[in-house]
Amino acid sequence: MKVTLLGAGHIGQTIAHLLQESGHYTVTVADRSEKALADITGNGIKTMVLDSSDAHALTNALDGRDVVINALPYQMAIAVATAAKATGTHYFDLTEDVHATRTIRALAEGASTAFMPQCGLAPGFIGIAAHDLAQKFDEVYEVKMRVGALPEFPTNALKYNTTWSVDGLINEYCHPCEAIRGGKMHEVQALEGLEHFSLDGVEYEAFNTSGGLGTLCETLNGRVSNLDYKTVRYPGHCNLMKFLLEELRLNEDQEQLKQIMRRSVPATMQDVVLVFVTVSGLRDGKLVQEVFTRKIFATHNGGHSVSAIQITTAAGICTAVDLFREKKLPSSGFIRQEQISLDAFLGNHFGRAYDQHAR
Repeated sequence: MKVTLLGAGHIGQTIAHLLQESGHYTVTVADRSEKALADITGNGIKTMVLDSSDAHALTNALDGRDVVINALPYQMAIAVATAAKATGTHYFDLTEDVHATRTIRALAEGASTAFMPQCGLAPGFIGIAAHDLAQKFDEVYEVKMRVGALPEFPTNALKYNTTWSVDGLINEYCHPCEAIRGGKMHEVQALEGLEHFSLDGVEYEAFNTSGGLGTLCETLNGRVSNLDYKTVRYPGHCNLMKFLLEELRLNEDQEQLKQIMRRSVPATMQDVVLVFVTVSGLRDGKLVQEVFTRKIFATHNGGHSVSAIQITTAAGICTAVDLFREKKLPSSGFIRQEQISLDAFLGNHFGRAYDQHAR
């Protein structure tokens, strides 16, 4: 299967190597940065200098390819999906942006090719795990989905290091969030709903952020009383972000906040991804609860560090593409994450990473 991968960042590079090494894919990585492309070596991966904001150049790059994987910032999702439809290329991405996903779903209507956005960790794997647990109940009362990509060794006041896209991080902190309360869909505000919990002796906080639910809110609407998604951080992070965004009014100048974050908050490859899902409801007339949890840690591969967020995000989208190749997903139209069963995901060559790197 011929794949064009847009974006040669850390996660894009991980996706490229996983797919190429499997032997089922011929991968070409396209990026506007020659420096980023130079970091991709070996395994027969081809590279291409491409400015994806150039619609004509983008269309030419996708022409004749089976699949495009969009690992660019969320702002590019609609443009790439539009080009994919024009060229008859199956489309997969990692976006958490709600508006982009709704536009892509509209593009997918009546299309002869597949469109599957939100294939990463959250949205992505978290929705697969939550949906799978919910199917085991006769009546679902509550679904709680909690995900955090955290530094393993926090040292600054935010207790945070950048582990993925700063654009995506600020986007999910600044937009309304979907939830189900009392059996009805609602919009709730990001950075609200603060709660605290502990796991394995470590204290965490969690709060509303946008996009992590993917399409699950719509899928389970009318079937669940309460459902929400919250991002996990170490205690104190939420209040400091609210100070920056609300009191200093950087929500009105998000580009400045992104520049501050890139300049002042170090990146780390020593991270941990926390996945925590609880579902409660009735089964055989009894009130029961089931929990799914994983802690995935960074690792070393061939002398190179691979972060937990690289592992989990790349595994998510590679599994989706691989199940599509195996014809275990619809061949056209809009595909939701929850159309993948948890067993199928974890049984896939790529999806097994969620068990192999867990502690």
